[in-house]
Order: sequence, then C-alpha cells, then structure tokens
Amino acid sequence: MTRSKSNRKKRKSGGGTYAALAILAIIILAIGGYLTFKPRGEQPKPPQPMPPIVQKSPLPERIGPEGLPRTEHIPAMESMTSQTIAKHPATIRPQAGTVAGKGLLAIIIDDMGTSMHEARSLAGIGVPLTFSIIPGLHSYREVAAYAAASGIETMIHIPMQPKGWPQRRLEANGLLLSMNDDDIKTQVTEFMQELPMAVGANNHMGSEFTEHENDMRAVLEALKSRGLFFIDSMTSPLTVGPRLSAELGLKAARRNVFLDNEQNSAYIQGQLNQAVRMAKKTGASIAICHPHPITIQTLTALLPTLGQQGITLVPVSRLVR
Repeated sequence: MTRSKSNRKKRKSGGGTYAALAILAIIILAIGGYLTFKPRGEQPKPPQPMPPIVQKSPLPERIGPEGLPRTEHIPAMESMTSQTIAKHPATIRPQAGTVAGKGLLAIIIDDMGTSMHEARSLAGIGVPLTFSIIPGLHSYREVAAYAAASGIETMIHIPMQPKGWPQRRLEANGLLLSMNDDDIKTQVTEFMQELPMAVGANNHMGSEFTEHENDMRAVLEALKSRGLFFIDSMTSPLTVGPRLSAELGLKAARRNVFLDNEQNSAYIQGQLNQAVRMAKKTGASIAICHPHPITIQTLTALLPTLGQQGITLVPVSRLVR
C-alpha cells in the first residue's frame, strides 16, 4: 500500500513540472511574437534634392523695318491727322526687298496745292511720285517747299480752257483761247517763277485749249525757254501737244492711264493693273491720279508691292524724250 502511494506522488510531481515548462514555453513564444510583429513608427522621408533653378532668357525684341526695334505703332492712313503725320516725316527711299524689273511706271498726282495733309500722306508712301501743283491754290507754296525738301519731283499743273467753258469752272489764272500769244507766254512765265523747283508741266483740263495749235505753241515755247518738259494729260484725243513738242524739240511724253476717274478702290486697282501691264509690254507707262482720300489709301496699299511684279516706279522726268 505504501509503495503504491509513493508512485502516485511521483506521477503528480512529474506532471506539474511538465505543465510549468509548457506555460513557460507559451510565454516565451508570446513575447517573441510580440517583438517580431510590433508595429513600427512611420519612418521620416529622406530630404529630396532641390531642383536646379533655371533662369529664363528674355525674349528677343521684335525687329521692325530696316532692322530697327519697333517701338511705336504707325497709324493707318485714313486715321492720320496733321499732328500724327508730323511724327512720321516722309523720306523717299528704295523699298526693301523689291525686285527692279524692265517695266518703268511714273505716277503724277494732279491738282496738288490745296492741302499739306495730302502732300504728307502721299510722300509717306515712300515711293517715287511726281506732284503736279496748280499755282494759286491755298497751300501751293507750302506743298512745293515740302516736296523739294522731301526729294519729290514737282511740275506745274497749268489750267487751260476746257470744252463747255465758262459753264465749266476754271481757275482765274487759267489760259483762255481769247488770250494772245504774249499774254499766254507771260502767264506761263509767271507760273514758272512761282514754282521755281518745277522741272516740267502738264495741262489741267484743257480739252478745248490743247486742240489749238497757235495757243499751244506759245505754251510750249515758254516752257522750252526755261528747260521744262511737257506731259500731255490727253484730255482731248485731238490734242496737238505731242506733235508740236516734237517739232519744237521739246522733251515731252503723254499720259497713258487715268487711275481715279471713278473714286472707288476696286476701280483704281483695275486702272493701276492696266498701267502695270502697259509698262511690262512697252517698257514704260505714265499714270495720272488726284489726291482724293480713296486714291491715297489705295496707292498706299498697292504701290510698295509693285517691285515684286517687276515694276520700277520712277519720277516722270525719267520717261520724257
């Protein structure tokens, strides 16, 4: 009996030991798991390198005509006043980028002398033109002086009796068939004295006067005495001007195209195209127009482009023979 109890005590003592060891193992495993899977705090991000600073170069300045910086806007012709035009004085210079061709074209601006605004606007186109000035108009002296200072060729626009006179208006200093030869020569001489820079003359109106040989001879002889040439405006198909000029040995030419008998841009452009075609076909042509606002506007747009069509604009003195 004693032996049996002793064995039971030993079994109980061994079972307790095993249980203690198992509990200890569980505790150790729990601690290890906790340490293994313990949540880590958020790690700070390493500092990022600063992107390099790129300095932008300034944009190049926009370059205007003739390689100069464009610093101001040039006002459109139709909005110009005498004040704005004065800021942009006209200078006659060759057009950049044009191609000189065989066709020569001269453009005469008739009826000049009324307005300095007209003179400045036309000169501002920057191409060779010829101003034909009527003596006695409001600003004829100022226009003549401005043209001379700007290098613009000038002529005398001589008023002559038209068909239908006196119902048709004529300037008080105009030449009439009722005048004798001496009176005609005296009047033409006065015109040349009033416009001493003029290199030639053409007729203003004169559809009646230019048909009469004796009267026209007096005009042409007076011009020849001062070395001026004559351009016949061809206001009459029966004019004797070209024939008499040849007989007298006077340098002369005749108008080929009127540009602005109708005052609209499409018509003027069509007439200018006709003058260009004639210049290309025959080598030269002469066009006449007037300082109407629509004419100035159209010429301002078109004349600088003619060099690209093989046309060289010239003063009319280049075309007299």
